[in-house]
Amino acid sequence: MEDQQIIERFKSAETKNKAFNELLEKYQQRIYWHIRKIVIDHDDTDDVIQEVFIKIYKNLDGFREASQLYTWIYRIATNEALTFIKRRQRKFAYSIEDVNNDLENKLTSGSYIDGDEIQLKLQKALLTLPEKQRMVFNMKYFDDMKYEEISEILGTSVGGLKANFHLAVKKIEAHLIQD
Repeated sequence: MEDQQIIERFKSAETKNKAFNELLEKYQQRIYWHIRKIVIDHDDTDDVIQEVFIKIYKNLDGFREASQLYTWIYRIATNEALTFIKRRQRKFAYSIEDVNNDLENKLTSGSYIDGDEIQLKLQKALLTLPEKQRMVFNMKYFDDMKYEEISEILGTSVGGLKANFHLAVKKIEAHLIQD
């Protein structure tokens, strides 16, 4: 079902819940993996994804359609995931290095990686990147998004995104060569 049809059906009281279920079916897996790449842990991802879809349900009536629905959803998911990490950082008085170490520990001890060594090395390299570079790399490399779409989600210029992606690739290459 097209996004426009889902939005229209969501605005009708009779079809609101069915339309939301269709939206969930269409986007839940993609959003799950987007969030999972940010927060790493499955349980934390489940918590964040619940918040994301609650926020979408509460705000979809006011969606102005100035952007595509999926970029709007990705923006909400990105913001919620980053808020989750910042909340954890404040709650436990973590530095950003502590948060990254915690994420790396979850990465190596959890079921995030199926044992593929190069995938584990890539994920560890990603954790060494600054937040923005990691977000841009994930969206471009894993989600195969266009720079224009990422720009809309992150509110950054396309030129800035290209620079962030280029720097991220160089840092990842250097980290992989080092290991």
